[in-house]
Amino acid sequence: MVGVAAGASEHSMSSTKNPMIKYMLKTRENHARNQKHDYSHVFRVKTRFEMFRLAVIAMAIEFAYAAETSFVSPILLQIGIDHKLMTMAWGVSPIIGFFISPLLGSISDRCTLNWGRRRPIITFLSVGILLGLILVPYGQDLGILLGDIGYNITTAENSSTTNDGLAEALISSDVAEGPLPSNFKFAAILTILGMVLLDLNADTCQTPARTYMLDVCIPEDQARGLTTFSLLAGFGGTIGYAIGGVDWEKTQFGVALGGNIPTVFGMVTIIFIICFFITITTFREIPLKLIERDEMLKPLSAAAIKKELCKKNNDVYYIKETDALELQKVPVEEKYDAPVESYQNGYSPSLAITDKSNGPSQSTTATNNNTMAIEMDECVDTPITLAKYLKSIFVMPKSMRILALTNLLCWMGHVTYCLYFTDFVGEAVFNGDPTAMPGTESAQLYESGIRFGCWGMSVYALSCSIYSISVTKLRKLLGTKVVYIAGISYYGIGMLILAIWPTKWGVIVFSTSAGILYGTIFTIPYILVANYHAKDCFRMHNGESVPLKQARGLGTDVAIISSMVFIAQLIISLSIGPLISWMQTTCAILYASTFLAFFAAISAMFVLYV
Repeated sequence: MVGVAAGASEHSMSSTKNPMIKYMLKTRENHARNQKHDYSHVFRVKTRFEMFRLAVIAMAIEFAYAAETSFVSPILLQIGIDHKLMTMAWGVSPIIGFFISPLLGSISDRCTLNWGRRRPIITFLSVGILLGLILVPYGQDLGILLGDIGYNITTAENSSTTNDGLAEALISSDVAEGPLPSNFKFAAILTILGMVLLDLNADTCQTPARTYMLDVCIPEDQARGLTTFSLLAGFGGTIGYAIGGVDWEKTQFGVALGGNIPTVFGMVTIIFIICFFITITTFREIPLKLIERDEMLKPLSAAAIKKELCKKNNDVYYIKETDALELQKVPVEEKYDAPVESYQNGYSPSLAITDKSNGPSQSTTATNNNTMAIEMDECVDTPITLAKYLKSIFVMPKSMRILALTNLLCWMGHVTYCLYFTDFVGEAVFNGDPTAMPGTESAQLYESGIRFGCWGMSVYALSCSIYSISVTKLRKLLGTKVVYIAGISYYGIGMLILAIWPTKWGVIVFSTSAGILYGTIFTIPYILVANYHAKDCFRMHNGESVPLKQARGLGTDVAIISSMVFIAQLIISLSIGPLISWMQTTCAILYASTFLAFFAAISAMFVLYV
């Protein structure tokens, strides 16, 4: 039986071991069970299997990412689009996503459908992902149906029209032309459209998927849920890239589906559909209209806990720990002389109180309560409008500007690796040619390089998962600053060595550096932002925190840090193509990553660590 003070620490307020919080959860659970539909699951601890179901869509999204980043660039190059235009095509989705992402977040917060707030958005974005998974691998076939000429081949007389004869004719033909963009007009449009749908929706879908999980979990389960989300995402990337590394054309299954690319995308599509239905059927969401009408159906957030404790700030209660968890108030004369029998009957003191006669004055207590009320109002999440979102970007404290710049440079270095790595392996490591005619030695070498690059990226995803598990322990051991700078620096060194010596072993070994960078930028910046807000410390002077005059929301600052990936992809898509053309080698991709990682590490030295 444990006594808990009204001015309890944040840790105690977020723990279900706190008797008052146990009482709040139990009463809400019983109330939610008595509604037209049972919503009691929102206020209870989740099992491991339930956590798996909530987070499995993260694995599906990473499967889609793996297929996209492995094959989209090679597909575009193979239909005659040069590096410059191919990299620019990757800039379309981040431009749209930068503006659409906060708007969809606002729509999700305000959605009044009976189905809930998050699942309709997840479903809408998942449809876009599925369309992308269909258009990318079959864009060329659909283009031919719409009138594309395709490969223009002049073969020797009486050459066979069978597949074997076609391959032989392509190899022996002296007048076979490479892919011309004019011959693949519809294919290029459909493939780029599929790429935009896949990239945009996969990027955006992660946010409502995470929010859905947080909405239906009690505070104590949220950290466990996010860990499960990250682990399944890493597992999905590892297996997704590994699927792309298999030569499916040597299997009957792959031949039946039409080759490597249709097989990979077909498998990913099936996996995505299954995982999508597993996640959205896990728990029923409480509709917004019902939440607004009934205070007891609101998710138990830290702000709600503070509010409840603030209401009972001047009373002592005893909680009888039965299934119903009864809460009983102690009369004034018994506040400081609680009967022993109460403990013997299964009661425990929940709130210890300040004595007004010997403690703070009436006016002081009222002031403290008002202060807590102000803090609660600031903690309540409000929908992020586009105007507020843009204003917060241009008017930021120095600490947020430096952190955003560091995250931008990190994402630029990482996006360069993710989007163009398999093309680098196919050309620089295997000496293949993406513009060579199908069936030729150069084309086969390039395709082998693409598959080998997938194995490298599978190692990258696996190393990211392992590192994400250990990053918390590393922070405690070495400090956040050292872990942040070291993770960025290791990536830069790994990419530099691989650029100078593009070898097969280097592809596998130094892909681990990309995984460590990815794990770093998915954890450290968000931990720092959370610390800024939790400690209300955005600026330090002479070792002391300086109050920030500007009111900032945690949700907005998290959205700003997250949006750096869109800006990074846009900048890289516009610049990496001309750089490859100027250097006449795809090693330019890794040199650019090294350069960006170097400046990101310097920027990380000036980040505020609190």
